[in-house]
Amino acid sequence: MKMDIAEKKGNALFKRTEVRFTIDHKGEPTPKLAAVAEEIVKSMKSKKGAVVIESIETKYGGGVSTGYAKVYDSEEAALEYESEHLLKRNGISKPVYKPAE
Repeated sequence: MKMDIAEKKGNALFKRTEVRFTIDHKGEPTPKLAAVAEEIVKSMKSKKGAVVIESIETKYGGGVSTGYAKVYDSEEAALEYESEHLLKRNGISKPVYKPAE
């Protein structure tokens, strides 16, 4: 799997960088979200909990996928601004607070 970042766009209001990427995975299945998130973490020098992959689309028979991800400045910013279903899909969970007894 080889990933190229096609476009980076800063979004200071939401404390994130929006990334469009292309993955070359000829002869292999479409990579899992966790593997793609790790590649984005390496290339953007970020933390795993701060990367939310919104979509990956694969062209039929081509072995090339394109996608869109959001790289937040911190995991707290991701938890604050991102929707619940995308956080769950990307394996990022909100901390559960138990009331003191």
